[in-house]
Amino acid sequence: MADKKKSLSDLGAVLNPVPEVPAETAVTETVATEKTIAADAPSTDAAVAEAEEPAAPVNIQPEAPLREQQLDKYGRAYATGRRKDAVARVWLKPGSGKITVNGRDQIVYFARPTLRLVINQPFGITERAGQYDIIATVKGGGLSGQAGAVLHGIAQALTRYEPVLRTTVKRAGFLTRDSRAVERKKYGKAKARKSFQFSKR
Repeated sequence: MADKKKSLSDLGAVLNPVPEVPAETAVTETVATEKTIAADAPSTDAAVAEAEEPAAPVNIQPEAPLREQQLDKYGRAYATGRRKDAVARVWLKPGSGKITVNGRDQIVYFARPTLRLVINQPFGITERAGQYDIIATVKGGGLSGQAGAVLHGIAQALTRYEPVLRTTVKRAGFLTRDSRAVERKKYGKAKARKSFQFSKR
């Protein structure tokens, strides 16, 4: 009676018999499978190289197109500078570093050393000190505003003579017209914001 009892696995083997594969064919299929797995798997050298190199996003910013040199018929670069109420016309040409303002030397016209320091700033950041002569005519405003206008004009003229320097001068903020000015007086006020002295009676 015990021999006649069969388990469920025996029943499955009876219903779906598995065909026997010859030993040589089984070995060949095993070798082919191993070769396929080895071909699909990345090589250890490539895996190590990928692990060493971090996959960081590369931000490539296109460089600004280089502008053309703008010169007049005498080989000079011209620009207009403005600050407060002052307007300066500036001509720049290669020379020894002489700066003439309204027909006078910079030491005479801008007697304060701080003002001379202001107008020479573009040459300092571009390392062009003593390489260009400046002729400027300026009108309007006071000495401080006029120095700012000459600074603005020199920076503009320098970038027109050497367009390569534009990025350096622009990052320093010298190409931007400084729009700060005195606030106007309001009626009912002593100045722009100051009130008259309060009297209770």
